[in-house]
Amino acid sequence: MSLEIERKFLLPEVPHDLIKQEILSIRSEQRIEQTYLALDDNQELRVRKIVDIPSGHVEFTHTFKVGNGLSREEIEYNISESIYKQIVQAFRAIPLTKTRITATWGDTVIEIDCYDQIEMTVVEVEFNSLEDAKAFVAPEWFGQDISADKQYSNKKVWRELQSN
Repeated sequence: MSLEIERKFLLPEVPHDLIKQEILSIRSEQRIEQTYLALDDNQELRVRKIVDIPSGHVEFTHTFKVGNGLSREEIEYNISESIYKQIVQAFRAIPLTKTRITATWGDTVIEIDCYDQIEMTVVEVEFNSLEDAKAFVAPEWFGQDISADKQYSNKKVWRELQSN
C-alpha cells in the first residue's frame, strides 16, 4: 500500500481571480463520480468514473483506503468500464459527483473539488512526508483547515446522499 499524506481546507470559493492573474495555473479539469462499496470509521472501498473535461478521456478506478487524518494508506488501480457499471448497478447508490481542478500554485500542486450535491468547495494538498504536511503554511484564501474534521469527508457526504 502507498501512503497518502494530505491536508484539506474548506475553500470559501473557487479563486477565479488568482487563475486570471495566473497565480494559479490550471493543469487539468475532471468530472468525478464516486460510489462507496463499503466503509466504516477507519476504512473505505470505492469506485470512480473520472472524465477529463478537455479531452473526454474516461477512466475507472477502484480504491481501498485505511486510516484517518493527515495520513492514510491507499491502494488504487484501474478497472474496466464494464466492471465499474456492474458494481454501480449492483449497489444502486447515488454517486457523489464533483468537478476537480488540478492547479499549480508556485511550486505546490493543489486539487480543488467543487461538489454538485452540496454547497462545498475543498482544496487539497498532498505531501511526501508528515513533517512537510505539518510544516505547510496555507495562504489565507485556502480557508479553514478541515484535514482532521470527519464532517467534511467524502464518505460522510456520500452517506448523507444515500439517506436523502
